[in-house]
Amino acid sequence: MTIQSSVQIGNVIRNAVVFNVKNWLGDTMNTDSLLESVEQLFALLETREIEYVLVGGIALLHYVDGRNTEDLDLIMGLSSLDKLPEINVASQDMYFVRGEYEELQIDILLTKNPLFEHVQKNYSVYRHFLEHDIPFASVEGLILLKLYALPSLYRQGNFSRVGIYETDIATLMHEYKPDISKLTGELSSFVNESDMVEIENILSEIQQRIERFQKGLS
Repeated sequence: MTIQSSVQIGNVIRNAVVFNVKNWLGDTMNTDSLLESVEQLFALLETREIEYVLVGGIALLHYVDGRNTEDLDLIMGLSSLDKLPEINVASQDMYFVRGEYEELQIDILLTKNPLFEHVQKNYSVYRHFLEHDIPFASVEGLILLKLYALPSLYRQGNFSRVGIYETDIATLMHEYKPDISKLTGELSSFVNESDMVEIENILSEIQQRIERFQKGLS
């Protein structure tokens, strides 16, 4: 599946907001304005010559069907964020920023994190949507980011996100057959030894899952 335009990106976000029951209480969000906000944000990033990479659920939709999300996820340097005063920062720590642009929620992965910087520099591909050239994380870049996040999600006991991330990885591995040994070799430079062991165990389980699926097809 290939996203054809940033308007469709807006539609994905709008639909995710509308159909999330948690959003049915309180003030009604003008979801149609999300479409305009997405278009304006990409135009702003282009005009300001901001270096960024689109990651997360929207980027994943460029490669596989069935993903949904309520926000935009971007890799960006803190200096680039300083050029975007229109983004209202709600929270910030060493590697992550959560903010809003009008009614659009944005999660920013800061390049101060060495892996995020690595993905931005080495695993992005440009696609033209309407009048914008948008850099997406590649399949390999998305897998690196999700594998990197999994040990922390396990420690947090975040069962639902663990399941989503592992399914994302499995789907990308099945559909695109990336060189996983190369990626794990790279990832070992960015995580500690115990996390790397856990990541390798997760990948082994995912590979078994793929093999069971392929046997079922045959």
